[in-house]
Amino acid sequence: MHRSYFLGTLFAFLVCLFLAGCSSPTPTQPPSPVEPEPKPEEPPPPEPEPDPRVIKVDEEGNPLNPETGAPLSRVFYFDYDEAIISREDFQILNLHAMFLQENRDLDAVLEGHCDERGTRDYNLALGERRADAVSRFLVSSGAGASQLVNVSYGEERPANPDSSEAAWSQNRRVVIVYE
Repeated sequence: MHRSYFLGTLFAFLVCLFLAGCSSPTPTQPPSPVEPEPKPEEPPPPEPEPDPRVIKVDEEGNPLNPETGAPLSRVFYFDYDEAIISREDFQILNLHAMFLQENRDLDAVLEGHCDERGTRDYNLALGERRADAVSRFLVSSGAGASQLVNVSYGEERPANPDSSEAAWSQNRRVVIVYE
């Protein structure tokens, strides 16, 4: 029994020694959180380049062609008895649409005109169709429909009062008037 008592005591002593070696004299503290490295500051976004497509105006408020600096034409001509915009006018009308889009506070009156041939009622209707054609084009290119008012003067306000093909071709038109 002596030997088992000795072995038991030795075993208890070793267990106590082991446990004493594992304990720490200071209370255990949770590890301190690792602070993330500060992110380098992002540079501010670059200033936007001026949009070359912005339509400027002259001293009278007429929109200017961004390529030439000349006032945009505001008169668009039509063939006899037609309300179809010519392909040549698309670029200038697109610039007018862009101008209206940039200036939502502006309105434009689209004045439809005809030559003296045809009845008064027919010419008023044709002038309205011409103004409608320009209005639809401008809206499809970005202008607001609420910015546009169509008016037909028919044959009432000729640009050229003569009775010749040259005069009539000047009278078949839509004029954009900004307000």
